[in-house]
Amino acid sequence: MLWNALGLALQEIRRNALRSFLTMLGIVIGVAAVVTMITVGDGATMQVSQQIQSLGSNLVMIVPSRRMGPVHGGVGAPAFRRADIEAIRRDIDGLKAAAPLASSSLTAVVGNGNWLSAVTGTDNAFFTVREWPINAGRRFSSTELVSGSAVCIVGATVQRELFGDEPALGARLRLGKMACRVIGLLAAKGQSAMGSDQDNLILMPIRTFQRRISGNQDIGLIQVSANSGDSVAALQVSLEALLRERRHIAVNEDDNFTMMSTREIGETLAGTLTILTALLGTVAAVSLLVGGIGIMNIMLVSVTERTREIGIRLAIGALMRDVLLQFLVEAVVLSAIGGLLGIALAILATLAITDMIGVPFVLNLGIILLGFSFATVIGVVFGYFPARRAAHMAPIEALRHE
Repeated sequence: MLWNALGLALQEIRRNALRSFLTMLGIVIGVAAVVTMITVGDGATMQVSQQIQSLGSNLVMIVPSRRMGPVHGGVGAPAFRRADIEAIRRDIDGLKAAAPLASSSLTAVVGNGNWLSAVTGTDNAFFTVREWPINAGRRFSSTELVSGSAVCIVGATVQRELFGDEPALGARLRLGKMACRVIGLLAAKGQSAMGSDQDNLILMPIRTFQRRISGNQDIGLIQVSANSGDSVAALQVSLEALLRERRHIAVNEDDNFTMMSTREIGETLAGTLTILTALLGTVAAVSLLVGGIGIMNIMLVSVTERTREIGIRLAIGALMRDVLLQFLVEAVVLSAIGGLLGIALAILATLAITDMIGVPFVLNLGIILLGFSFATVIGVVFGYFPARRAAHMAPIEALRHE
């Protein structure tokens, strides 16, 4: 009986092909919108997670302020000193490495070319903390770190913009009134989770930066990496206790520094993206309801047009459930076909959007099945009333219908 009803439904859909397509259009658009929004959101979440990981695994960042700002450095709080780094390295267990950073934006000049870049003073612990290899050249020597030599290591963007195809190793670039010799080239890392270019970077010994650029001993950021992911929380507790002691913060006073791990940043951003994706998916799902109303409307029209047919079927012995099943199957088939077309459209749209905005394409079969199932349920819910109306027609009245 079900196969017979399915055959009749397909026959009716073919007979009114244009009307059937327009009826399905709401379901097509609704399913496509929901699947596209959620799939693009999943891709964006994955990209954020990858970009957070590019900062370094098990990384803890500490700034001398009461809140994490968009730039390195404190807001209304004393800066860190070299002694703070030494104390962290000496007294904290579970520590892989700790790197001091002091940064400023400066225009680098090579020949007739110039480029605005982030100039950062640090030491060799930076490469361990950030898990950032050097493509060519070398790290700072101990002599260069102690004496504050005018040497630097440049990121991929700086190398491309200032040197182009010319060799960068051994070349000199000018930063304000100082010139430094390039001794290393960093591997490319790409954009950060906040959208900034991580490769637009020039590293130099922190003593060089403090003497020749900043003119003070301030350290605006400390980056610390734990030995393992499980020890990050314990590391943060130890760091907080040590820094509160060194900065003479009383028990009843708030910290005058802010600490955040890459795991916390990743969870916060991923959670925000998940909420936005769910919100957009919910808004897109409204069009599915509109499509369901369209199906119910057309099915009511179909019942009216086929009143005599229904009367004849009932008069020759068809049961009410047979008529109910016929019209219900027709509504479900319309929704199911619309769901399949919507999924196909969603895949094409997602491929185009992810390529355009530069996020990975993540095919989630669960979301596709959910979209198709929801479209089928819409057909059942909105097709039931017209089908029930057809099944409850009086045969005599139906046969008299013109």
